[in-house]
Amino acid sequence: MTAPAFVADVMVGKLARWLRVLGCDVVYSNDLDDDAIVRIAEAENRIILTRDNGLIARKSVPRYIFIENDHYREQVRQVVKTCGLTEFKEAVFEKIPPFVYLTQDRFAACPDCGRVYWHGTHADQMLKRLPIRI
Repeated sequence: MTAPAFVADVMVGKLARWLRVLGCDVVYSNDLDDDAIVRIAEAENRIILTRDNGLIARKSVPRYIFIENDHYREQVRQVVKTCGLTEFKEAVFEKIPPFVYLTQDRFAACPDCGRVYWHGTHADQMLKRLPIRI
C-alpha cells in the first residue's frame, strides 16, 4: 500500500505543512491557481485538498477532499481518518530496519522508487504540538 499524494490549495496551507511533517507527499504553493491545482492532480494522480466550493464544483476536478473545519488540527484529523493513513505504517514494515519500525511511528514512501523515509529528531518538536497520534 502506498500513501496517497495530495495537492493543496491556498486555503489549506497550514494543513499542507502539517501533512508534510507527518510524512505525506503534498504539493503546495500559494502561487498555484485552481487550473494549476487541477492539472497537477490529474497529471500526478493526487487528491486535491481544499475548502473552495468553486474549485470542487468544476466538472473536471478529479479526486478531492473538501476540508470541513477552519482549524488545522481538525483538518489533519479529517485527512488522516478519510485516507486511512494509520494503515500506511503496516505496509512499510518489510522495507525498513526492525529498530526503525519499533521506534518510529511516521513514514513516507517515494512514489517513484518506493524507498521509505522516516522523521528525524527535527520534526519531533513540531509533532508535539499536534494532538493526534498516527
